[in-house]
Amino acid sequence: MMNKERIGLYLHVPFCVQKCRYCDFCSFPAGEALRGDYVAALIREIKGAPEEKREVDSIFLGGGTPSLLSSEDFSHIFSALSEKYRIAPDAEITVEMNPGTVTEQKLHRLRSLGVNRVSMGLQSAQNGELSILGRIHTYEDFLGSLALVRVCGFENINVDLMYAIPSQTVESYRETLERVIALSPAHISAYSLILEEGTPFYRERESLALPTEEEEERMYLLTCELLKKAGYAHYEISNYAKEGAACRHNLRYWQGGDYLGFGLAAHSLYKGKRLAHTESLSRYLCDPLTYEIEEIRERADEAEEYIMLGLRTSQGISLGEYRARFGTDLLAQKREPIALFSSHGLLAIEGDRLFLTERGFFLSNTVLCELM
Repeated sequence: MMNKERIGLYLHVPFCVQKCRYCDFCSFPAGEALRGDYVAALIREIKGAPEEKREVDSIFLGGGTPSLLSSEDFSHIFSALSEKYRIAPDAEITVEMNPGTVTEQKLHRLRSLGVNRVSMGLQSAQNGELSILGRIHTYEDFLGSLALVRVCGFENINVDLMYAIPSQTVESYRETLERVIALSPAHISAYSLILEEGTPFYRERESLALPTEEEEERMYLLTCELLKKAGYAHYEISNYAKEGAACRHNLRYWQGGDYLGFGLAAHSLYKGKRLAHTESLSRYLCDPLTYEIEEIRERADEAEEYIMLGLRTSQGISLGEYRARFGTDLLAQKREPIALFSSHGLLAIEGDRLFLTERGFFLSNTVLCELM
């Protein structure tokens, strides 16, 4: 379980070579000068952040494509972090990377700065599918970048995959899974495509050759089956890890621990409040220290959040902890939906814990709507 006496840090790097056709994250192409201005604002924000006595045990640089930053940019950022915070000797420090955006020199610099985990965005091992997604790389580019990452000493590597994408078949997805399993990364994230408003895919949704719902479920169950056989534990709806390789930083999100977010559009959960940065680049560059209170969590909100986040993981939620924190017996409060979903094999109870089954993970939105 997560140590709540520690805290995590998230740094958002919004830059990318080009925006993928499915992506609704705060990200966009930018030249070297703008990247430099952004890093300077990020460092101002770090230096001006509230004092924090707790030790930091996870740092995550996400995006966008953080690996587009220069070695010097990374050095300045990590220098500011180490001056501001007590970073635990065993801290998990992750940088997201896309194939074709890393060099040996940059990777050695990251290693020297304490980065010990790499998350690589592959999405598919089929070049035709990568082209449809708007990715800038081929599968061969990915293999080259992965080899370079390993040569530079990184062992804790995540590979991102996506399924239910246009023109994908169950067999083409099986081939992607088998190719990635053969590479034996420590961690695999496998997400189903969501058509987010404002994206090219959403605008083209009527003409996209998407897999059927039945095919999507087969892809999900195939993921569970093949990764389990290969020694990966399915510890969260979309995440699978070899022993000891579950992502500590993401577990902090799902277990309700405190984290501070830095950068454009970054969010924080800190001392009971959720904070959010502006998505306006000009506003952020002008004043990177202005956060907005997104919500002050009421007791009912906290209870729903506890259910929603906790049931994302294979551990599920503690019924005793829920009762102690919120003064309510969840089994009594939600007797009918819990009984219904349990009878259909979507929910299970073992001892004190209520959790989703693997099939329940696939239908989690339906279950959560009834429990919240």
